[in-house]
Amino acid sequence: MSTLFHRITLVLIATLAADHLTVIAKTNGNEVKVVANKNHNKAINIRISSLDDLKALFEQHEYTSKSWAKGNREVPRITFDSVSENWKHSSSNLPVKIKKEIFFRVMAPLVLMANENIITERNIIKKAALNSDALKILAKKYHINKDFDESMSEDKRTNLLMKVDIMPPSLALAQAAEESGWGTSRFTSQGNAFFGQWDFSGKGMIPKQQRKELGNYGLARFVSPLASVEGYMYNINTTKAYQGLREQRAKLRQKKKAITGLELANSLGKYSERGQAYIDSIKTMIRYNKLQDIDEAYLSDSKLIHLVSD
Repeated sequence: MSTLFHRITLVLIATLAADHLTVIAKTNGNEVKVVANKNHNKAINIRISSLDDLKALFEQHEYTSKSWAKGNREVPRITFDSVSENWKHSSSNLPVKIKKEIFFRVMAPLVLMANENIITERNIIKKAALNSDALKILAKKYHINKDFDESMSEDKRTNLLMKVDIMPPSLALAQAAEESGWGTSRFTSQGNAFFGQWDFSGKGMIPKQQRKELGNYGLARFVSPLASVEGYMYNINTTKAYQGLREQRAKLRQKKKAITGLELANSLGKYSERGQAYIDSIKTMIRYNKLQDIDEAYLSDSKLIHLVSD
């Protein structure tokens, strides 16, 4: 690692760490609770041997349907390394309602944590001086600048803020369920691929029916489910195909309206070759499963809980 890159990385890490302890942010257009806690990265490992263990954990943190129906929108900070090998088999024997509930409850914390990181980046972008290393790093990361040494301007800051913004949890969860088959696809079990992102590097997972006209592609692998969520959000926030979604999101912010899944789903025509049928499917999933409420959720002030499967 070069000295310059090492210095830049340390600057960004320090800025993120310091800022993360102070920010009170807006996730969907309205001020909501984003808890500052020095212990978020100190995970507590909890072994899950059965569905009953998982339900007990949810009940301990009041993260249940009953609590949700009463208006509680607090979500514990939960992560896990991968979908367990027996999920595909065991989930097929569960009532559909229970299978869906488990999927949404283990994925929602990941979506909120990924959004929390984006909120932290937004806060840096808003506050940083134009010549700051932290701002330049983010400008390069989100393809505003090609090189770190390029100068910044207020117009570039505005363009960067359009890219660095949250995805509504309802939309992310609906797409994760659709693309991963509720976490049962082989791409999910083999590579934590919850969103069907393509990979042209030659390192992706090859689909059984590869479309030759698209070249040598596969499905992107991720080191963890959280990384998959973060990759999905980065894809939406940087790829040219989703410029319309980013513009719609920016308009909602400008008008101080909530950024919701049903609003942004209309801009996902290029996410799938199914086009409008895909949009309709995602919107139906959001409505049928009442995922709109998840757009109001916030992360709890608790240590990170890392699930370990037997």
